[in-house]
Amino acid sequence: MRLLWLAVAVFGFFTPVLLGGGALVYGTLTVVAIFAVMAYGLDIILSDLGEVSLAHTAFFAAGAYAAALLAVDHEWGAWATLGGAVVASSVLALVLGLLTLHTREFAFSLVTYAASVVCAVVAANWSALGGSDGVVGVPPLDLSIVAPPAPASTNAQLWPYAYGLLLLTMYVVSGFRRSRLGQAALMVHMNPRLAVMSGLDPQRIRLQVFLLSAPISAVAGWLYAYQRAYVGPDLFDNYFLVLMLTAVILVGRRILIAPALGTALLVGQTSFASLGSYGDKVLLGVVLLTILCLFPGGLASIRLRLRS
Repeated sequence: MRLLWLAVAVFGFFTPVLLGGGALVYGTLTVVAIFAVMAYGLDIILSDLGEVSLAHTAFFAAGAYAAALLAVDHEWGAWATLGGAVVASSVLALVLGLLTLHTREFAFSLVTYAASVVCAVVAANWSALGGSDGVVGVPPLDLSIVAPPAPASTNAQLWPYAYGLLLLTMYVVSGFRRSRLGQAALMVHMNPRLAVMSGLDPQRIRLQVFLLSAPISAVAGWLYAYQRAYVGPDLFDNYFLVLMLTAVILVGRRILIAPALGTALLVGQTSFASLGSYGDKVLLGVVLLTILCLFPGGLASIRLRLRS
């Protein structure tokens, strides 16, 4: 099984070359990898904890803003801005996690969405964050430790970093689901009473999973800031939220590769079969509604229905 996953990982790395290797291909697949990492942050909340968080756009944006501000205003290197993105998102997640500690389901979703709206308003109006103009001029990504520097200024050069981050994220999520915390989160989701009887503290477990999920989405925002060299309030757009939700549920929950496949289908459509800006957003909404109403188990459930 490990050899199979290794073969799939190697094949995935050479996918841009197999698809022609043009600028559009590299740009699309780099964005797919970044947005898939963003979706994995939400995936462990939705699939393992059973809660619908609408605040992960704020974590994604927190990572992007931290990278942009530290790189542009303070000239920090990429490794340092990565640490800043993780810290910024963790602090935000801790505050929000403590506020939502006693909320569940609808109330939890409503509070997290309200927090995302507040963050969007602050980002659009606070001059320290660039206001409505955002932060422009993010330098190329440079993760070299020793000289000479090797900045990644094109999507083709960014692709190995984006793909490596995606593989690392999938490894972390897989390890989480095998860990005690992952098993405890699933028990809290499936049978809260049994979890309490087993000596688990559901509130503590929810907070720990929340604190784990936020940096995952934030790291995606960190790389996205370098990829497009600009960060602005548009990161709080509902498009990113709907994209994350759809990517997580499109193929099926608790399937490790599902968010990556879902993101690839959604982003690939906008790049290679676009219906225009508004048309793509409408289609994304239709896909989300269709999956929720007709195939709540995702596309993977279709095979089970055909068998039955």
